[in-house]
Amino acid sequence: MTDQPVTVLAVDDEPVNLRLLDAVLTPRGHRVLTASSGPEALSMLAHDDVDIVLLDILMPEMDGHTVCRRIRANPATEFLPVVMITASGREQRLAALESGADDFITKPFDQSELLARVSSLARIKRYHDTIRRQAQELAAWNAELEARVNEQIAELERANRLRYFLSPQLADVVLGEESLLQSHRREIVVVFADLRNFTPFAETSAPEEVMEVLGEYHRAMGALVHGYEGTLERFTGDGIMVFFNDPVPCDDAAERAVRMALDIRDSVRELAARWQRIGHDLAVGLGIAQGYATLGRIGFEGRFDYSAIGSVTNLSARLCGEAGPWQVLATDRVLAGVEHLSCDYEPVGDLRLKGFSRIVRVHNIVQLRDQPQGESS
Repeated sequence: MTDQPVTVLAVDDEPVNLRLLDAVLTPRGHRVLTASSGPEALSMLAHDDVDIVLLDILMPEMDGHTVCRRIRANPATEFLPVVMITASGREQRLAALESGADDFITKPFDQSELLARVSSLARIKRYHDTIRRQAQELAAWNAELEARVNEQIAELERANRLRYFLSPQLADVVLGEESLLQSHRREIVVVFADLRNFTPFAETSAPEEVMEVLGEYHRAMGALVHGYEGTLERFTGDGIMVFFNDPVPCDDAAERAVRMALDIRDSVRELAARWQRIGHDLAVGLGIAQGYATLGRIGFEGRFDYSAIGSVTNLSARLCGEAGPWQVLATDRVLAGVEHLSCDYEPVGDLRLKGFSRIVRVHNIVQLRDQPQGESS
């Protein structure tokens, strides 16, 4: 590094001194720039890449001490090596150092000493340039890292906002394996629920009362849907549709569906007791069916939904429509999925449901007596 040529700015108002400096440095491969005054030197430093300044002290208009202080005051040149060319007196050398000079040589200067000073300070300048470049690279790397962190934070915020509109499982799919949103066929368990007597209640109540009741109803059901990791397909006023085993597969879809339905029934029953005291006669009915459906993304650019299409969803909706207040109606297939549990149920009978040519055997599930502690029964 010390053998590399350097760019030297020689500043002196005497042309003969500038020619002498050039005659010593140029044959050694150094590039020599010259300035005959302090203002000219400062102007050159603004646009020329200089490694070291050789600065005479006694100059008209602006002396070397003032030039050196200006160099040190500029952030772009504050670490630029400055060698002052002084007289032999101790006071001159001390004044040069106090002005900010890194070193000094005395007149008449020794050529070997001058070359040694230039080589030594140029090496320090290049070390400093390396440190500054590394600091800039580190700052750029930190800025890139900060941008990536901010991007990840924004992604998390988008994910959290997405979960306000989608079930957690579906939100994770949208943010991760989007291929799972493509149309596919799978066996699912579907739960429909809606409020009984909601239409006359909505017709005779103030909109604010209706929204308050719906808000309590939705919050109660939403917590249970998420707790049992169901996929909420839709809210339709007082009705909801939830299915299990898609997009995240589970081995106990029927059990989760039944437990959730019973908890929804019992939670809404508690709400209904308070609603009854303020004159609102409301109850909930639920239907559960199991079967194959086609699932995937439907809609158009700008608005897509994740939906299940098939007779199983229609069957669940028809069972919900048949359910009386506080009933949880389920098919034989759903009941078979919880037969390993202590399930209390009541036969409802063989029903001919609208849109179905076959008779459907229906049961009202009353309770699961071995529910884990903390769940309703």
